[in-house]
Amino acid sequence: MDDNTIVCRCSDLTVKEVRALIAQGFTTFDELKRISRIGMGPCQGRTCTQLVLRELLIATGKPIAALKPGTYRPPVKGIKLGAICECAAGGGVHD
Repeated sequence: MDDNTIVCRCSDLTVKEVRALIAQGFTTFDELKRISRIGMGPCQGRTCTQLVLRELLIATGKPIAALKPGTYRPPVKGIKLGAICECAAGGGVHD
């Protein structure tokens, strides 16, 4: 990938910036997430996780099985406040 390719659209991070962070010693997805907020935007890493893991794989030489996609905390997708209110009022479970 070209250095100017955007990896994380939510945090506006490029391949060059991700590679620089890896070169500084951040070699897990969670470390990169904490230092750069990658994977913490509205998409919750749906578009950038695989690209970042690929860069980690290339840089560290670790097997793919040794790389973890990071820790995610709910909600992993947007929830409308109306759905929360309806559920809290006994309206049932929503997707």
